Order: sequence, then C-alpha cells, then structure tokens
Amino acid sequence: MRKNKAFTLVEIMIVVLIIGILMAIAVPNFVKARESSRRNTCIANLKRIDSSKEQWAMDQRKNAGDACAMTDLVGTAAYMKANPACPSGGTYTVNAVGTNPACSITGHTL
Repeated sequence: MRKNKAFTLVEIMIVVLIIGILMAIAVPNFVKARESSRRNTCIANLKRIDSSKEQWAMDQRKNAGDACAMTDLVGTAAYMKANPACPSGGTYTVNAVGTNPACSITGHTL
C-alpha cells in the first residue's frame, strides 16, 4: 500500500488564517511608520528652509517682516542646493523673515 503525504485542506486554511492575522497587525503599523517618517522629513526640510532664510536675511541686512522667496534661497546665492520637496506631496511657503516657513500639508509644522 502507498500512503500519500500531503497537507490537508484544514491545515492549509489554518496557515492562511495565521498569515492573515499577521498581515492585519503588520500593515497598519507599516503605514503609520511611513507617515511618521514623511512628517519628520518634512519638518527637517522646514528647519533647513528656516535656517537658510535667516542666513539670507543676515547677509542681505533684512529685518523681521521683510519678504523672502524660495528663489532668494535657491538662486544664485545658493543658501540651499536645491528646492526641497515635501515627501507627502505638499508645497512649502517660505513666509517673511522672522516667521516660520509652512507646508501645505496639515500637521507638518515647525
């Protein structure tokens, strides 16, 4: 007599159930970690913009409230190598000297 060795349907269903439970736990944590990383990168970009803006203001002898644009920071003076991109797809606003830059994505603030 020949005896076949194979998994039963019940055993395969149990394995699929266990994998499903693990995925239900892992996927939300992955999404949360990804968004947290994007937010932290955006905040770091805002700090870099603010630092560059303050350096530009000192070099140009600007006062609090004077206008500053991204082209002032990235242009010929090159206070930043390139225009930073928000990892969440938002846009940055430099704002006036003495105020914090902003991101169009809510929750991403300096």
